[in-house]
Amino acid sequence: MSDIGRLLVIAGIGLLVVGAIVLLVDRLPGLPLGRLPGDFSWERGNGRIYVPLATMVIVSIILTIVLNVILRLFR
Repeated sequence: MSDIGRLLVIAGIGLLVVGAIVLLVDRLPGLPLGRLPGDFSWERGNGRIYVPLATMVIVSIILTIVLNVILRLFR
């Protein structure tokens, strides 16, 4: 049971860090995340569909690099 508790604490800290990064990135001027050429948005009537494909690819690449560096440090 202590392993589950430790995992939940680590996951909570990870979510806190990711949330803080998202808040800080949103305030950086000149960073077009969410408004890249590969991000699609459709509006019709009172509905809106937003698909941030380019942003998801860039965030995925950055997270892959960061996680690989972190895992290599602890190996």
